[in-house]
Amino acid sequence: MAYAGGGAAAISVLTEPSRFGGSNADLIDVVAASRLPVIRKDFHVEEIQLIEAKSLGASAALLIVRALAPERLPEMARTARDIGLEILFEIRDERELERALRAEATIIGVNNRNLETLEIDSSTVLRVLPLIPHHLIAVAESGYLTAGEVERAADAGADAVLVGSIVSSAADPTKAVRALAAIPRRRRSS
Repeated sequence: MAYAGGGAAAISVLTEPSRFGGSNADLIDVVAASRLPVIRKDFHVEEIQLIEAKSLGASAALLIVRALAPERLPEMARTARDIGLEILFEIRDERELERALRAEATIIGVNNRNLETLEIDSSTVLRVLPLIPHHLIAVAESGYLTAGEVERAADAGADAVLVGSIVSSAADPTKAVRALAAIPRRRRSS
C-alpha cells in the first residue's frame, strides 16, 4: 500500500525461492493488499508456471529471453496471451531485443544486472533501451538508487523503471517511491 501511495504503477514480486528467497505466498499477499498490477518475477521456463502465475493473481510475468531457447520464447508468449497474462520480456543486448520483437513483445525490460555474475552495468540500459520501438513499453531494470539515475533512464527513453532494494529498505517507502515516480517520461525517437 505504501508503494501505491507513492505513485508506483505496478509491483513486482520475486517468487523464486532458492536463489532469491521469494515465494508464491508473497505474491498472494501483495495481490490481496494492492489494486496495482502485480508482476511475478521468477525463472519461467514452462507454460504451467505462467498458468500458475495467473491463478495466483499476477497481472504479468517475467520472461528472461536468454533463459529460453529461441523456439520456446514465442510458445511461452502465446500461452501468456491466451490466458490474459501480460509479459515483461527481459533482455540485456541487441540480439535478445530482436528475439523479443519476433515473439511480439509489447513490454520490454532492459536489465542492467548480469544474471550470471550479478554485476550491474548501468551502460546496458543506456545502450539498448533507445533501440526499443517507441510504440512499445520500455522498462529500465536494476541498480536504480537515486532520482538522478531514474532521470538518466528517462532520458534514454524508459517508460518505467523497475526498482527494488532502494524502496524495500527505505524507512518511508511511500516517500522513496514518490521521489522516483516524480521523474517525467520522455518518448523514444525510434
